[in-house]
Amino acid sequence: MKHHHKLTVALCLIWAASILYGEMFAFWVPSLFTCSWPHHHLLKSDGKFTKVAIVTDPQLMDKTSFRLSSKTLALEVAQFYTDVNMRRSFFQSVLPFKPDVVLFLGDYFDGGPFLPEEEWYESLSRLKHVFGLNSQGQAGDVPTFYIPGNHDIGYSRVASHKLDVINRYEKAFGSRNRRFVIGSTEFISIDAQAIDGNPQKELASDVWKFVQNVSSDAKSHPRVLLTHIPLYRPDQTSCGPHRASSVIDQRLWRHSQDQEVMYQNYITTESSKKLLELIKPTLVLSGHDHDQCTLTHKSEAGSVIEHTLGTISWQQGNLYPSFMLLSVPNAVHQNSSDPDNVLYTQLCFLPRQLFIYIWYLSLFVLTLLALLLWPNHGISFLNNAAECVSNVMKLSFLSGVTKEKNEDENCEYEMVWDAEGSMHLVKKVLQAPVKRQSDKSQIERGNAVMRSAARKNEIEIVMDSNVGAGVSDPLMRSASKSRTRLVIQRVIRTIMMSIVIAAFNVPIYMMLLFKDWVEK
Repeated sequence: MKHHHKLTVALCLIWAASILYGEMFAFWVPSLFTCSWPHHHLLKSDGKFTKVAIVTDPQLMDKTSFRLSSKTLALEVAQFYTDVNMRRSFFQSVLPFKPDVVLFLGDYFDGGPFLPEEEWYESLSRLKHVFGLNSQGQAGDVPTFYIPGNHDIGYSRVASHKLDVINRYEKAFGSRNRRFVIGSTEFISIDAQAIDGNPQKELASDVWKFVQNVSSDAKSHPRVLLTHIPLYRPDQTSCGPHRASSVIDQRLWRHSQDQEVMYQNYITTESSKKLLELIKPTLVLSGHDHDQCTLTHKSEAGSVIEHTLGTISWQQGNLYPSFMLLSVPNAVHQNSSDPDNVLYTQLCFLPRQLFIYIWYLSLFVLTLLALLLWPNHGISFLNNAAECVSNVMKLSFLSGVTKEKNEDENCEYEMVWDAEGSMHLVKKVLQAPVKRQSDKSQIERGNAVMRSAARKNEIEIVMDSNVGAGVSDPLMRSASKSRTRLVIQRVIRTIMMSIVIAAFNVPIYMMLLFKDWVEK
């Protein structure tokens, strides 16, 4: 097999391995190697916990994402690849853990409040396809719960003027403020977008009425507070080791007329404190920030841990998309020191899709360079190069020694190789040369004499500078034509070998791409 054929086979295999990993195996890593249910480290824990998978901020791309029309090719391509990535993440990374319940913490769309009715329902259909939701909104046969996000219904300023947006949301996902029990724990979900709105308006007052009702009931179960917008945190608060981006300080913008919220990234200090005092949660789960953050809040009821989850989408500004596993005890124990009375969480990271695409691009460039520059005789040239370098070093060493020793000025050395390939230097004493006029004229004509002592017969090559000037032009033209032919041959060879590599790997890529997009 020729050397360039071997190179083609090697590159085909490298590309196939890269595609199989980037499009399939990478999504198996969380469930097989890097993540597990947090209660598994406990002894005799089988059957005592309800397993909950938590996902947030998919934010399906739409025309508001890049300010493009809904049928633009660039937008449709971006939508397709983003949707495929999240579908793979959910089906191949999240569902293999076999959760008993799935929680979504909001922001299912990107421009939800601003989409016309028809486009909103198209986005809803895409969401159901990406996460395999049935007509009841469940992920297959797994019970699924939702809370609203600002990209679904808007902040209080938008929502208060678009009640139809709230109606269509609640029709598809259920009530904005709700409570439900999983295992032995009660989950309280609130409309965080309205909680800091004008308290005299209906949206904010509905949220606080709901919170007051929860507070007035006897607390028979541990509680988990679900809020899309995180609770207040002081500026530059440390978010723990899993934070990838810098911490964003508090931002709160209100409309000058009705004081409704136009934008906020954290719930205000007063509202956060009030929620913790009234609901008395054991744990707080939030989204919105698109990046991971874990911190502890102080309240009258004690310390409360809040986990802000990163987005599941690789297109939402986080290079490290993630989801969370939550182990909820099935029974309440009076002894608070009992481990079954504790909620266990585990943050799991998804494949870094951007890095996979960067590797594809790097491999493409390396493939072209290898095909263009790979020598015709393979990598054996490395051995020849090493031998040449060794000989040059020996000659350099010899030259330095003869300059230092005056007694060797009238001597010459001959390089002689024996049958085993070893080089020997033979020293010969030269007689004092006799200067003649003919020698001087010969030097002036520019004659050069090359003598090889390694061969049995001595060959003298005499090149006259005057004659060489006339011969060099055709030689240079011939060498130029040879280089041009070589370049053309290598370009043609590169194109042909690239076609072979593409013919082998493109079908693999397309098969994996559309296999994950079809209905399951």
